[in-house]
Amino acid sequence: MKYESQRVAWWFFATSMLLLTLQLVYGFIMGFAHMGLDGLHDVIPFHVARATHTNLLVVWLLCGFMGSAYYIVPEEVGRELFSVKLAWLQLISLVVVGVVAIVGFHFQWWEGRKFLEIPRPLDWLVVVNVLLFLFNIAKTMWKSPRITTTSCVLFFGLLMAALLYLPGMIPTDHQTLDSYWRWWVVHLWVEGVWELIMGGILAYLLIKLTGVDRELIEKWLYVIVGLTFLSGILGTGHHYYYIGTPRYWLLIGGLFGALEPLAFLGMAIYAIAMAKKGGRAHPNRNALAWTIGCSIMSFVGAGFLGFAHTLPQVNMYTHGTLVTAMHGHMAFWGAYAMLVLAIISYALPQLTGRKLHDTPLATFAFWASNIGMVAMTLAFAVAGVTQVVLERRVGMDFLTVQKELEVHFFGLILAATLFAAGIVAYLVQFVRYGMPKGDVIGDVDETSEVPAVSTAAEALS
Repeated sequence: MKYESQRVAWWFFATSMLLLTLQLVYGFIMGFAHMGLDGLHDVIPFHVARATHTNLLVVWLLCGFMGSAYYIVPEEVGRELFSVKLAWLQLISLVVVGVVAIVGFHFQWWEGRKFLEIPRPLDWLVVVNVLLFLFNIAKTMWKSPRITTTSCVLFFGLLMAALLYLPGMIPTDHQTLDSYWRWWVVHLWVEGVWELIMGGILAYLLIKLTGVDRELIEKWLYVIVGLTFLSGILGTGHHYYYIGTPRYWLLIGGLFGALEPLAFLGMAIYAIAMAKKGGRAHPNRNALAWTIGCSIMSFVGAGFLGFAHTLPQVNMYTHGTLVTAMHGHMAFWGAYAMLVLAIISYALPQLTGRKLHDTPLATFAFWASNIGMVAMTLAFAVAGVTQVVLERRVGMDFLTVQKELEVHFFGLILAATLFAAGIVAYLVQFVRYGMPKGDVIGDVDETSEVPAVSTAAEALS
């Protein structure tokens, strides 16, 4: 850790981990409900659990991104954060909004729009919160002695994420128009500007963990940004197939949606190539594993599995089925959840001064969570294909099909248990690091005599 103000990132990371834990709880509630074991229905109906589960995902990832920015930007631009007090105010207000929203869901206070369920008054508070965050980061960069490509891409991604929240607040009473604007938020976040955030954080981690020249890594970052905008913007059209929009979206969405895996493929190649090229061995191989794993799993989940049902000829059968859940779980895990866990794994030794990386517990957390997520994805795939055949091809009633799918969720629960065991291990490791303390002395593990970084990268790839 090079700057005192970087300590505030720990609190964002801790909040992020707490919200992740709550998301897992609601995920299990839904899983058991799908099995027919819906004993909590009178207290937490399925639609409440689903809304809480998905919104917790968005909030803990955003909290992780904000913590990442508060840790990365001071070091990248060479000065202390503009205002630690403002960062604290922003974190507290974010937690208050999140708690009010989740409690409100349980009392049916929401808009009822997937991923954007929070009520309109809270929408405005979210906008104010993010503007405070961006102001703090912008002032830090504005007064800095240097600006890097990595910090600029990270800031631009966060700025566009804030701006693209606004289309979801456009008032309309028309279902098609509402869906049209809603996808501007949801798609252009996860398959657009969040990829810029991903690229910025990946670039920072690769510079720190591999020792490859910054100029080379940031040239790759330009390529990824270009691929993201080339495919991601018009790729929004693959959400417009069957919601009442003009037919030309079938061509636009199918064509540019098919190009979207290129950005994630570029990130995978980028991360693996930089790790193999690195001449400096970094002792925090656990952080490197999360970093390389993030690039690979994001390509599989967001790229390959997304393409698998992006074409309109396929999507007309798979849209709204568990095939979408298959893609969504692996995509969010690989592209963004693993990214947050990677930056936390790197930052904790720096923030606390405790070298607890590469312990058996850390290794178990990585492999158990990833194997568990792959197994969950396969379970969703089997259930989704079964649903498509029975519901969309055979023509069975929706509720009848749901009854037939209950057996598949037994396998899903088993996979989710393994996944949860990995996350619990990660959380225990987080707690073991303790609170941020110690002197500001720079990176605590810049060099060490360990096997070459390329060995770990090759094993993961």
